[in-house]
Amino acid sequence: MIALLLRDLRLAVRAGGGFGLGLAFFLIVVTLVPFGVGPQGEILARIAPGILWLGALLACLLSLDRIFALDYEDGSLDLLVTAPIPLEGVVSIKALAHWITTGLPLVVAAPVFGILLHLAPEAQLWMIVALLLGTPALSVLGTFGAALTVGLKRGGLLLSLLVLPFYVPTLIFGAELVRRGAEGMNTQVPLLMLAGITAATIALVPFASAAAIRVNLR
Repeated sequence: MIALLLRDLRLAVRAGGGFGLGLAFFLIVVTLVPFGVGPQGEILARIAPGILWLGALLACLLSLDRIFALDYEDGSLDLLVTAPIPLEGVVSIKALAHWITTGLPLVVAAPVFGILLHLAPEAQLWMIVALLLGTPALSVLGTFGAALTVGLKRGGLLLSLLVLPFYVPTLIFGAELVRRGAEGMNTQVPLLMLAGITAATIALVPFASAAAIRVNLR
């Protein structure tokens, strides 16, 4: 399992879908927003949690199609399906590799990029907490979309359309958690909801993803 994780990390970086691509897209989104809504600090501070979460969500989408595509092209996926390792474990490892190369850099960079949007200082910590809790769910849900579209030519757009509706609850509660934290309100409800969504996703989605892979490889 560790060898598979290290292999996926190397492939993600070499394929160009690793640390740099997601961060660059995230920075572009954050930089363009002030040009669209104006330089007023009060407006930017109000919409900063939603914009940062939306940028992180879209950045995660960029590399989802590569989760299983490289293994499918070189025949490794067939070997992984027949390997003694449970396919659900393989899916979980691939989701972890995607989160390390895409989600984790976004967690680290979000407070820094938040300065460009006048994100309140008291919201910085809540932004980190929200992304730490929510981005793993984005990666795990992404494996389900990638499993459904594996083997399809130009399945990137279809993958995005399939996954985006499942991302909405995480986006809503993640942004609400940061907003409430910035305003000094009670954050218990969005915090528990975000943690619950991630826990349920990690527990259930790998089984659905593994079933989708088995169907597509028949």
